Amino acid sequence: MRKLVLPNAEFQQSYCAYISELGNEERYPFPLDFDHRDFPAMLRRIDDFRMGRNIPEGFVPSSTYWLADGNEIIGCTNIRHHLNDRIMHCGGHIGLGIRPSYRGKGLGSELLKMSIDQARSFGIECIHIHCHTNNAASVAMIESCGGALDSVIEVGDERVSRYLVEV
Repeated sequence: MRKLVLPNAEFQQSYCAYISELGNEERYPFPLDFDHRDFPAMLRRIDDFRMGRNIPEGFVPSSTYWLADGNEIIGCTNIRHHLNDRIMHCGGHIGLGIRPSYRGKGLGSELLKMSIDQARSFGIECIHIHCHTNNAASVAMIESCGGALDSVIEVGDERVSRYLVEV
């Protein structure tokens, strides 16, 4: 049975395999970019974000969860507790990713639904979810989870679609 779990040492081997599998592709959500060579330090950094401690300028508190199937991590989500102006413009409340070997199986939609439920439990009433406009899989996933297109913006040479999910 798949469930959301807080990052913890039990999953270190699976996490390292997940990061290796990602290779050089851009990683979503951003905590996947944290240096994992000192795994306990990475876990503390993730927990600091959740608890609102040691947050770098421009960032906001956020909770990271791993989508686990048994002892295997198959996805990752990060839910921002609130938005600042920059993240409201481009970023949104939820960022997520599915491990490459598990993509194309509908797990992104499952993870997004779980993430939306978790965001609602934080009291977020209007959830912002953004994606690159040319990412058809992300667009379909967001729309299948109740996302309504709010706007499309230009960010550098990219177009970003901004969706809202109302409670």
